[in-house]
Amino acid sequence: MAREFEVRREQDLPATPEQVWDAVATGAGNLGWLYPMEVEPRVGGKATRGDSTVVAWEPPSHFAVRATQDGGFSNTLSYHIEPVDGGTSHLRMGIHWVHTGVIDDTWRWDTKSDAAEKHVDFYQHGLAEYLRHFAARPAVYVRAPRPEPTDDPADFAALRRRLGLADDAAVGDRVSLRLPGTDGGSEEVVVDWLSPDFVGLRGPDALYRFFNGSTWNWPIWLGHHLFAEDADEQQATKAWTDWLNDTHA
Repeated sequence: MAREFEVRREQDLPATPEQVWDAVATGAGNLGWLYPMEVEPRVGGKATRGDSTVVAWEPPSHFAVRATQDGGFSNTLSYHIEPVDGGTSHLRMGIHWVHTGVIDDTWRWDTKSDAAEKHVDFYQHGLAEYLRHFAARPAVYVRAPRPEPTDDPADFAALRRRLGLADDAAVGDRVSLRLPGTDGGSEEVVVDWLSPDFVGLRGPDALYRFFNGSTWNWPIWLGHHLFAEDADEQQATKAWTDWLNDTHA
């Protein structure tokens, strides 16, 4: 008997269907809010989301990719985009897992499904932030993990304090973020997401994203989207990796 898991989300977005399409169905757009995912623009084309294949390509209204693995597992990511009055859009997105093989302890189905649902909410919020503030601006994606997993929530609490977030911080607060690799430079950022599992900060030229792995015994990591014209991927990756792994901070 197949085991299935679905995440379905809907939201109104401050952009035209064409702008939403560019954000979700192109490599350049994905860099601005998700992660690097190049897409070959046709049904049957390849997408660099694992080993994915494009299974729906109807610009600007319907896009879907499906990844399959050995053991009877498939993972489909889909977007349906509809125009709304005033040059805005309504997005229906979904993730659908199907597993027809044997699920053993190494698969950690409940852990992975819980993480998937929470990450979808965070990323879909990031999509709206990108479209509202940075749509169509070229982006550099910076990813940095800690080398070891953690199951201690205190580790992420310490990271929050390093970011300048008080214990009673809330979405909408403004904080001064010290930027690594800039000789002590800082910028004012807005807290746009705050939960036990994620922190989102929006700067004038960046979406800073921090991921707490302790809920699922994964490493803490960060995935930033930088929009400044002089953003250097290699330099920023080194600076943020050093910052994340600084045990003396």
